[in-house]
Amino acid sequence: MTSQPVALVTGTSSGIGLWTAVKLAQRGVTVVATMRNPARGDQLRSAATESGVEVDIRALDVTDHDAAAECVAAVQADHGGIDILVNNAGRGSVATLEQLNTEALQEQLDVNYLGVAELTRLVLPGMRRAGSGRVVTVTSVGGVVGQPFADAYCAAKFAVEGLMQSLAPVMARFGVGISVVEPAAVASDFVANTGAEERDTDPNDPYAALLAAYLRRARTSFAAAQHPRDAAETVVEAALSTEPKFRWQTSDSAHAFAGLSLTDLDGARVLVQTNTWLD
Repeated sequence: MTSQPVALVTGTSSGIGLWTAVKLAQRGVTVVATMRNPARGDQLRSAATESGVEVDIRALDVTDHDAAAECVAAVQADHGGIDILVNNAGRGSVATLEQLNTEALQEQLDVNYLGVAELTRLVLPGMRRAGSGRVVTVTSVGGVVGQPFADAYCAAKFAVEGLMQSLAPVMARFGVGISVVEPAAVASDFVANTGAEERDTDPNDPYAALLAAYLRRARTSFAAAQHPRDAAETVVEAALSTEPKFRWQTSDSAHAFAGLSLTDLDGARVLVQTNTWLD
């Protein structure tokens, strides 16, 4: 580990990523905060200034693997290594399978799974040689229990959970901790950013009424949800923890959802929780 821990955090222009970057810096960590377009970094800069910390903002599109390799190499050269990786960058999707094409499915995998896998693969050699390090991936309760109209999103989150769960015991032998953080709804523009509410709906679409019901429930849920600043506290705790703990939840509701056992997956408990979003 470097003398002052160095963290690379993705998806920091807003939400959980922004507050994770700020809160890690407040804990004495050197933070490299990445986002696709640094011109959108004003909110992070303001939050960092108000918190009395500095962050190193850099451009990174996690779907561009060549750029990811260049970014990791530059951070390692400039800061002496990477001790913590927080995979936070992600993208939502609101549509059921018949409403999705292959391109939409691939986009979810590119951002939420393959981008995470590639960036993690790039930082592991340095952590392995150092005999220490933490990789924390922000997934979702949707990576544990499927959600209506989140088919592509949940599929990608299930995939990244499986990847990290498989990786964790292997990297533990080299002193590297692997964890996932599973938020439930967080007060953000998550649904709005998917474009679902602006999408023209075919009046003959058999899913139109169900989708409208889902969006009504989603708007209410996200408006009253946990602030991303509070969710980021759990991400920071996971990033700085020395415990061999794999799964972390950011709230009581996330804990209840993610705590469902495999034997519950065919039972009424899951059906009640997910189907109420369609009423």
